[in-house]
Amino acid sequence: MHQGTSVAITGASTGLGAALAHAFAEAGAGLTLLARRTEQLEQVAAGCRRFGGKVVAVTGDVTKIEDGQRLTDCAVAEHGGIDCLIANAGMSMWAPFEQITDLSLFRQLMEVNYLGAVHCIHPALPYLQQRRGQFVAISSIQARLGVPNHTGYVAAKHALQGFCDTLRMEQMDRGVGVLTVLLHWLRGTELRSHAFGAGGEPMGESRRGHSSESVSLEEACAAILRGVARRERELVIPWKLRPLMMLNAIRPKSAEAIVRRAVHKQDGDKD
Repeated sequence: MHQGTSVAITGASTGLGAALAHAFAEAGAGLTLLARRTEQLEQVAAGCRRFGGKVVAVTGDVTKIEDGQRLTDCAVAEHGGIDCLIANAGMSMWAPFEQITDLSLFRQLMEVNYLGAVHCIHPALPYLQQRRGQFVAISSIQARLGVPNHTGYVAAKHALQGFCDTLRMEQMDRGVGVLTVLLHWLRGTELRSHAFGAGGEPMGESRRGHSSESVSLEEACAAILRGVARRERELVIPWKLRPLMMLNAIRPKSAEAIVRRAVHKQDGDKD
């Protein structure tokens, strides 16, 4: 990555978004960071400025079309364009479908995880075309596999995957790369404590624990920066989940059995 590369990141106030902001800042990028929580976002931005690059913090919500436009406007005004847009903002859930009492959580999951990415990439696309840049969608292995207790989240990530696969084909001749990042469970984020329970409330301290198979933020950031540098089209983190995806294609019952065992184990693990 060359000095001054313009990188825009959503969901940048905590977790993976904040970690990516610091990693790209350390690599010399200029940043445009968007999140809903102003105070936490400003703290991340201040930490990134220590590396010497320009950083602009934008308080906004990816579910609002106008905030997606404002992210692009701020990036162009501050950095002259956009080389890489990272759609990281996300929200999860943990509840069997039959126990859900507030169906509005399905709409919210779709608005954040899928439409949130659409709202941000649409205004940014002309600028990515100008610089032959990249769109990076931070997704999940659940974009390819069903996982119990995550019906709404899985559906939203499947939608995002289909969108990215199609956009990649449309933009191939325009020079814009599309990278989907299929992550396992991450340690060190608030995704689980903020995940919806059956009644639409955040899970908070009742959240499930992380498996020993979960991935650290440092591992995820390093892999994503390498993927961007190599202009990859898909990352599976950790890589050993790729055989599970292949198994799902040829022997779905066997893959489902593995996933069900992993989810049951989650209930017994602690952070």
